[in-house]
Amino acid sequence: MSVKKLLVLIIIALGFAAFYAFDLSQYLSFTYLKANQLRFIDYYQANPLLVIGSFFVLYVISTALSIPGATLLTLLGGAVFGFAAGLLIISFASTIGATLAFLVSRFLLRDTLEARFGEQLKKINAGIEKEGAFYLFTLRLVPLFPFFIINLLMGLTRIKTWTYYWVSQLGMLLGTMVYVNAGTQLGQLESPSGILSPELLLSFSLLGIFPLVARKMIALIKANKVYQGFKKPARFDRNMIVIGAGAAGLVSAYIASAVKARVTLIEKHKMGGDCLNTGCVPSKALIRSARLMSQIQRANEFGIQSDPPTINFKKVMQRVKRVIKDIEPHDSIERYTQLGVECLQGEAKIISPFEVEVNGQVLSTKNIVIATGAHPLVPEIEGLEQVDYLTSDTLWELQELPRRLLVLGGGPIGCELAQSFARLGSQVIQVERNNRLMKREDPEVSDIIHQRFQQEGIHLCLKHQAKTFIRKGAQQILQCTDAQNQLIEIEFDKVLIALGRKANTSGFGMENLDIPLSKSGTIEVNKYLQTKYPNIYACGDVAGPYQFTHTAAHQAWYASVNGLFRHFKSFKVDYSVIPWATFTDPEVARVGLNEQEAQQQNINYEISRFELNDLDRAIADGETEGFIKVLTVPGKDRILGVTIVGEHAGDLIAEYVSAMKNGIGLNKILATIHIYPTMAEANKYVAGQWKQAHKPEKILAWLEKFHQWRRS
Repeated sequence: MSVKKLLVLIIIALGFAAFYAFDLSQYLSFTYLKANQLRFIDYYQANPLLVIGSFFVLYVISTALSIPGATLLTLLGGAVFGFAAGLLIISFASTIGATLAFLVSRFLLRDTLEARFGEQLKKINAGIEKEGAFYLFTLRLVPLFPFFIINLLMGLTRIKTWTYYWVSQLGMLLGTMVYVNAGTQLGQLESPSGILSPELLLSFSLLGIFPLVARKMIALIKANKVYQGFKKPARFDRNMIVIGAGAAGLVSAYIASAVKARVTLIEKHKMGGDCLNTGCVPSKALIRSARLMSQIQRANEFGIQSDPPTINFKKVMQRVKRVIKDIEPHDSIERYTQLGVECLQGEAKIISPFEVEVNGQVLSTKNIVIATGAHPLVPEIEGLEQVDYLTSDTLWELQELPRRLLVLGGGPIGCELAQSFARLGSQVIQVERNNRLMKREDPEVSDIIHQRFQQEGIHLCLKHQAKTFIRKGAQQILQCTDAQNQLIEIEFDKVLIALGRKANTSGFGMENLDIPLSKSGTIEVNKYLQTKYPNIYACGDVAGPYQFTHTAAHQAWYASVNGLFRHFKSFKVDYSVIPWATFTDPEVARVGLNEQEAQQQNINYEISRFELNDLDRAIADGETEGFIKVLTVPGKDRILGVTIVGEHAGDLIAEYVSAMKNGIGLNKILATIHIYPTMAEANKYVAGQWKQAHKPEKILAWLEKFHQWRRS
């Protein structure tokens, strides 16, 4: 350590020693200051320059040495000097003292810390260089940390001294005003009862609400900062423009119109989005036909003689399109126009945070909701462009049943469609790079689906990695490596790419506004679904983290309400209870944690389980495969998560979704009357399993003795 640094340390140590050795803290108490208030005022009136100079030096020293008492000195300054003079003196004294503390920290510690933690500090200094003044201003404006800590920590960075000084002066001014004003009111106290005076109560009220006001100011500053370079219209044509008429967009527009906002919904393709046209609706219609075929093939099991059924695939696909047509009116332009939504067909382009261009017309709006959905993820596999591949978007144009269908992917979409086409008569080969299907579910769930798929003739290629697509004459072939890294070839007639979905984030002007994306490729949003621009929201598949129709609708409420009413109240999106289902046979439904997630997160749990082969209705229906598994807090009936595998699992899960959302435990589910005989009774029985495992053994032992005594 250099001599200069050692000398500075000695001076600081002597200062602290003197402060505590001579018990100077007694002079910085409210009792002492109040007892000598008149003396201070009289002495100030007789020697104004001497008192101002002494007070100024004392304030600078106490701030520079981080000695407790700055708040009381501020109150004293207000009481003695009055508001205007007190504010002027204390504002400069506090800033000079803070800057001295900053310089001492820099002189004593920065070089040493940079030598040891240079790489870590480089990142911090890069941020300070870019936004240092703003960060410091926000810290000064809202004192989340004591100011002396800010002085010491900022001294370790590369922020310029002059920048530190003027930002501190400006940032601390508002807080200093509040405290000096409180001091002027304290100076008027004549007795303890005077503390209830309206003026003093107002001053202390200002002290209480100051942090809230400061936070609002910071939020306003941040919000205005991102709009630099954009001209805000003097007035707006619309309250909200929604881009995309899928589940998220439709609900956003509906809610806005329901509260009488002027809203425009823009869709470049078909109303209803993927869910209606290429997703949920057509897939469930196809699953229904495939399931019926499976049930007909089981006719003998139910005592029914029938000729071998045949599949007319063209009529199956005609029915799929008919189902879409029947549901279309729910999402139509006519319906939403009647609801008060302006519906425009065309390609939207965001040209500023307040303007959207469509069909050559520029529309101004207070808020924009991006609900552009997602599209099937098509991987970069060599030779893929040489084969006639299908996705969940293009599958519905098939008119002939593929003789050999290769399904690439073992997630929900891949599993649902693989089973459906196998039941309709295709030879299905399913390729999955993981060691099991539906990897997000518990292993036992994957095992049940695996076994059922094998029983139904699906050829499963797990731990297989797709490498190349090739053609050999008329043959289409996938070359992939198996678990032993051996190259194998799989022949097929059609290949379905079912490897997930990718958010639609381009083609509508978002990139021109430099709106960032998350690591998963979705639009980066905060807990209120706001993007980089507070008036631009994103919801549904394009925002993530879930890609379900029901979560898109759930998010849409928040995006719409927050956009229209954020200046009064904003709501954080609640993801605490999100259910989902995979519509294989048996169905798989889940809400909350499953076992593998609880173990990964080190969350303790208990399991209550009920097998469907013990349920009367399941036995009567011949649908006994599956179970209900409930995870609860150890020793309590509070539900952490539920997994259901079996007939109507997607419907049965609703009772648990409601229970978790409303804080209802298994005891109340057990006490709820369930109709006999129904599948829903299984929910009561699993609650009974929990109750049986937690019966009060000691009380029951006493009751046994009681009843024995009653019999004697």
